[in-house]
Amino acid sequence: MSDTTPPPQVWPTLRARDARALIRFLVDAFGFEETAVYGDGDHVSHAQLTWPLGGGIMLGSVRDTPGDTWNLAPGTFGAYVVTDDPDALYARATAAGAQVVREPEDHDYGSRGFEVRDPEGNLWSFGTYRGEPSKT
Repeated sequence: MSDTTPPPQVWPTLRARDARALIRFLVDAFGFEETAVYGDGDHVSHAQLTWPLGGGIMLGSVRDTPGDTWNLAPGTFGAYVVTDDPDALYARATAAGAQVVREPEDHDYGSRGFEVRDPEGNLWSFGTYRGEPSKT
């Protein structure tokens, strides 16, 4: 591992009908950083989008390959992502066309957040809750 390689993390993964369009949306609407995209033409074999506060997602084009062991249906993904400014991100996401599921609100556990769907139908929840400290 080089000095610039991130430490091990959890990387949620999804498939998309139009992966290149979804990548553009996730970058423009939410602020993910396009780190790597591999594929030819409209097909994306693998893409890594990094979240500025750490971690990220991986995605690719849906495949109709018999025996595909990573057969994920487009539009069925859901994720919670930590953000320091949910209100500004909500404005950015809705301006880019994200479908509102829940407007920004404060929660009794100390978080402020909102929920939207991307053009493929995936559910995204953004909030300030960073999780509880590990017990180990």
